[in-house]
Amino acid sequence: AGFCSGSIVGVCYGRNADDLPTPDKVVELIKLHNIKYVRIYDSNIQVLKAFANTGVELMVAVPNSDLLAFSQFQSNADSWLKNSILPFYPATKITYITVGLEVTESPDNASALVVPAMHNVLTALKKAGLHKRIKVSSTHSLGVLSRSFPPSAGAFDSSHASFLKPMLEFLAENQSPFMIDLYPYYAYRDSPKKVSLDYALFESSSEVIDPNTGLLYTNMFDAQIDALYFALMALNFKTIKVMVTETGWPSKGSPKEKGATPDNAQTYNTNLIRHVLNDTGTPAKPGEELDVYIFSLFNENRKPGLESERNWGLFYPDKTSIYNLDFTGKGVLDMTNSTDGSKNGTTWCIASSKASEADLQNAIDWACGPGNVDCSAIQPSQPCFEPDNLASHASFAFNSYYQQNGASDVACSFGGKGVKVDKDPSKSILIISC
Repeated sequence: AGFCSGSIVGVCYGRNADDLPTPDKVVELIKLHNIKYVRIYDSNIQVLKAFANTGVELMVAVPNSDLLAFSQFQSNADSWLKNSILPFYPATKITYITVGLEVTESPDNASALVVPAMHNVLTALKKAGLHKRIKVSSTHSLGVLSRSFPPSAGAFDSSHASFLKPMLEFLAENQSPFMIDLYPYYAYRDSPKKVSLDYALFESSSEVIDPNTGLLYTNMFDAQIDALYFALMALNFKTIKVMVTETGWPSKGSPKEKGATPDNAQTYNTNLIRHVLNDTGTPAKPGEELDVYIFSLFNENRKPGLESERNWGLFYPDKTSIYNLDFTGKGVLDMTNSTDGSKNGTTWCIASSKASEADLQNAIDWACGPGNVDCSAIQPSQPCFEPDNLASHASFAFNSYYQQNGASDVACSFGGKGVKVDKDPSKSILIISC
């Protein structure tokens, strides 16, 4: 269901608290706010029952404490599926099983157990004929990377190599996503001198340029995702998609945590939702769908650590909102670049007359490749091939990319080779509207 219909935004339903509403009341709240995708951290029977016949797609988990049992014996995975999943399926729409949670962060280092456990869960699903409907993966923290900046230098930490290689082979073979938990909040909190708050909140007007690729980043979230894509490409895993299984922003913190406010949390999550649902993708993967889960549904009073740890929720336990959040990506904040098309069509993006031929050729290659522009029309004997020069062809490619990506300023940059115009260029360059 959720595999081909554009990007989605879900919510993590953590239950590390002693004051939460019962699962059936939680499901009412989820339906009220039109949330269609939910991640839970176990396979709790009350929770699975509560989601029956709601149409909500559920991601369930095999917690780290079960990895040993699941990795050692196939029969353990089989009986878990038989007793904890099958009785509720398909009334409860389970679409993913995560095996292990950020294991590289866990002190007992259970990472060697993860892939064997994933194989056994997959085998159990195959026996039940469900391996095509329910995907198996595992979630990771950004700590799996040894380098994440600049994004093009993204690399996996070699100390995890023995665990990551078979994991990536499993994901590629089964078309499962690489699941990552991303928190620009921590990057900002831990080095506010290096990371600006605006850059972390998607509010930045300044651009960070990746010196190796020339790609422009206006927010940290995109930079972290692309670092992961580059790390995957460096190991030759080009088909694995990235899925963000946790991200968010706390609304309250200890005195040291100045960034943890309801305003910042609302700004981050609102901008995140809009960014994801616009399907703009990231600078290295424009137009690529991205599924994202916001952490978390409730404040969880039993979480250890700093004050912020207990304040990631969208709702208080009494089900009132901590701040307003619109899951459609259309509401609350006014968009300066209106996405309703009123601006599109009145501006175009063309090739700069100052750009060299080599630069234009590189930009065309990028737009027609990673940029996902359909450039068949500018091939020989096709309708937009004439006039046959680089500037015209580049203008066609630039403008297609620009219009596809919401006609935003960033979508016409092409490293300075693109120029925005508000006079219809097809009067002078026939090619744009050929």
